[in-house]
Amino acid sequence: MESSTGRKRPRAARSAAIAALALAIGGPAASTAQAATPAATVVTRAAQQVSYGSATLTGSVNPRGSDASYYFQYGPTKAYGGQTAIADAGAGAKTVSVSLPVTGLQPLTVYHYRLVAVNGGGAANGNDATLLTTKVPLSLQVFASPNPAPFGGTVMIQGSLSGTGSGGVEVVLQANPFPFTAGFQSVGNPELTLADGSFSFPVPGLTQSTQFRVATVAKSALVSPVALANVAVSIDSHLARTRRRHVVRIYGTVRPAEDGMHVGIMRITHGRNVLVAGTLLHHRNPASSSFSRLVRLRPGVYRVLVVTTSGAQVSSYGPPIVVR
Repeated sequence: MESSTGRKRPRAARSAAIAALALAIGGPAASTAQAATPAATVVTRAAQQVSYGSATLTGSVNPRGSDASYYFQYGPTKAYGGQTAIADAGAGAKTVSVSLPVTGLQPLTVYHYRLVAVNGGGAANGNDATLLTTKVPLSLQVFASPNPAPFGGTVMIQGSLSGTGSGGVEVVLQANPFPFTAGFQSVGNPELTLADGSFSFPVPGLTQSTQFRVATVAKSALVSPVALANVAVSIDSHLARTRRRHVVRIYGTVRPAEDGMHVGIMRITHGRNVLVAGTLLHHRNPASSSFSRLVRLRPGVYRVLVVTTSGAQVSSYGPPIVVR
């Protein structure tokens, strides 16, 4: 190349001009400048707070004076496939500890992971590391059905054992009847949970409200929360005509004996229970009480409500009585 005077430029000048032009357009000179920035130094370290579904991945990054970002790759193999969010490691020249959480992991599974940092010198991959997630801890839940149960009826104590290895586990039913001061005692024989961890214990002939729980039979027993199965008084009610016009007698018996408790005669009006008469329970025999009350006749549906306060049984309605 010649100058405007016709003389050739010195070789050094020509080289500087070419480099300046390349830098301006992002050519080879720019690549040379980028390569001059050292990549970050990256080390993958042991995972922390590893559970059955999550872990905290840790490592260290030295940005080496260039603003650096980092993230973790993770997955069931060295191909990874998953990636955390991206975080900032700063632009210092000292090594800093970094960490990011991962969730949605599967229990009892080996995961590979590595730390990746990116700065002006490009991407730097840390060493591959592994972690093993834990098993899902076992837990018990129970409920009683029906609740309340009718006096002398059967209640089902059902529930499930959740967690890794919940199928085929021996569990036992324990009961603590009203007034709940005797403590829990085992009821019947132990059972094995089904493949999905579910179980059920029928309890026939329940006569008083009872606390139930289920426990595993293993050496380190796991105990469920307490489920209270209430028992409702049993009401047998009837209607009889009288010689008085538009007056009927509603009468019946209640089990167990609840002498002195209040009885309400209710008429269902527009979906609501309306009190039309009341009386008290009277002694009939050691096992039951009785009631009787004259009621002015109006067509409709009537129900008897017995209100108890003993605690061994709960208040209850009798079956509907239809008056036409």
